[in-house]
Amino acid sequence: MTWQVRQSTRFSRTYKRLNDSLAKAVDSAVEKIAADPSVGVKKKGDLAKLYVYKFRHQGQLYLLGYTKDSVIRVLYLEDLGPHENFYRDLKR
Repeated sequence: MTWQVRQSTRFSRTYKRLNDSLAKAVDSAVEKIAADPSVGVKKKGDLAKLYVYKFRHQGQLYLLGYTKDSVIRVLYLEDLGPHENFYRDLKR
């Protein structure tokens, strides 16, 4: 059974600006996460609630950050972007 997926405003703003091929890659990554939320790596420290799923598109490494609520089975897509400055921007 898949999880319900919600987007944060930060994620939706970023997703709107993506080109079509990258948007398809993100959709595929979201489907994988919705099927099995444990595929991401749980972070430590300031970002302890965050899970990060890494995927490549055209040779570039992208990170998709999400949180999950196991009680009501909802995934919240927090942010998306290349590895460069990803964690710094999430802490803001």
